[in-house]
Amino acid sequence: MPESPTEAQVRPGVEGDLVALTDIYNHYVRETALTFDTTPFTPEQRLPWLRSHPEDGPHRLLVAQDVRLVGPASILGYATSSAFRPKAAYTTSVEVSVYCAPRATGRGIGTLLYASLFEALADEDLHRAYAGITQPNDASGRLHERFGFRHVGTYAEVGRKFGTYWDVAWYEKRLGPQP
Repeated sequence: MPESPTEAQVRPGVEGDLVALTDIYNHYVRETALTFDTTPFTPEQRLPWLRSHPEDGPHRLLVAQDVRLVGPASILGYATSSAFRPKAAYTTSVEVSVYCAPRATGRGIGTLLYASLFEALADEDLHRAYAGITQPNDASGRLHERFGFRHVGTYAEVGRKFGTYWDVAWYEKRLGPQP
């Protein structure tokens, strides 16, 4: 029997989400090469990351929550915009990412999160968004292309995880007013 449609809402992430967000991220740390972190985090270790994404400004953390559930099981995924690089001239660029709970992949949650994230960023002083996608990952490439990202290059064998070297494709999207 097919699963019933998810009734999801997107909202800013809060400290009460930290355990669920850490669990989602740690799945990708332990099971995939989609992140190059190799050691799972504790929620305490992830707290500075969460706090680096305030409710407003260019660096956001948005959470998708199943409105029919309560507690950590209600968190379906999250999207972030983070500093692209630490130098001052990069402040109008952000790196974006989206992670879905394993049970929520393929259900439109990533699309919902990105739509909300780019809407939230529309009034910020931003010029470009960048996303690095470990290869192969056709689903993520298609998601980014649907949101107007274009492939700008690939770093070959840039990271080693699980005894394998992985390529990372870089995508960029223009933000802010269009000429």
